Amino acid sequence: MNPGVFTTVQDLGRVGYQKYGLAVSGSADHYSHRMANILVGNPESSAVLEVTLMGLKMKTLKQTVIAVTGGDLTFTVNGVPGPMWSSVKVNEGDVIHFAGCRSGCRAYIGVIGGISVPKILGSRSTDTVGKIGGIKGRALKKGDVIPFKEQSLLRFQGVRRRLPENLIPTYTNTFHLRVILGPQEEAFKEKAIHTFFSSTYKATKDVNRMGCRLEGPIIEHTAGADITSEGIFFGAIQVPKNGQPIVFLVGRQSIGGYTKIGGVITVDLPKLAQVKPGDSITFERITVEEAHALLKEKEHDFSILKSYSYS
Repeated sequence: MNPGVFTTVQDLGRVGYQKYGLAVSGSADHYSHRMANILVGNPESSAVLEVTLMGLKMKTLKQTVIAVTGGDLTFTVNGVPGPMWSSVKVNEGDVIHFAGCRSGCRAYIGVIGGISVPKILGSRSTDTVGKIGGIKGRALKKGDVIPFKEQSLLRFQGVRRRLPENLIPTYTNTFHLRVILGPQEEAFKEKAIHTFFSSTYKATKDVNRMGCRLEGPIIEHTAGADITSEGIFFGAIQVPKNGQPIVFLVGRQSIGGYTKIGGVITVDLPKLAQVKPGDSITFERITVEEAHALLKEKEHDFSILKSYSYS
């Protein structure tokens, strides 16, 4: 095995432990994670591999069915381009490889039965800071063997499940993220809020599972950036003293003491997870009611797919 740049075991997160200082972790792109599991007939929360940028190369030790979703990292099976957003049968000895990043930055490998590492505090997710979950609390390394729960492949005999084209996201070097203003919008000048929503920001080299540090026009505070430390949520947009926003992801710290100008809405968080250094980001302000309607629509899509895929 070549573990690539950074590959970890992830499920949908370790919920309920932020108050003890543990990150939620889980897949950064929940949409791609859930779709990978649906395509192989797993419960959506089943553990998958999250592959970052490039380099992962591994040999299949047993025949199974996988699905690769998320960013296009040049997925191949035995050197032949593999179909993404689709179930794929792989045989013993097949070599799965992710040669390089074409679009997005994170891909997900779902396997029928799910990856069966032990649950730690209710989750199989890897937290490399807390050093728990996954494979000994770390990213994959050469020589690792990834266990999965073996299941019958009869339902996939001669059948390939593929996600409808209208549900397959595309990734470019520009991302448009919708935002709900707050919770400290009063800490920013009116001009600063206008600057935030009318400007283009660029992702710096400091992009990882913890957060995405941006650079662009300065967002000015009314009376300083410091607040009493409080919980940090997925998608929170914090603006420290330098006026340059930081957007937080699944590996974020539990609390933070800088003002937050807004939060990325739930349905756009998967796009945030595909941002890489050098990509451009713009923000759009929407209401809570609009965000709820968008989430309801997205969950309706999942409901339809699940009823079809599990039949």
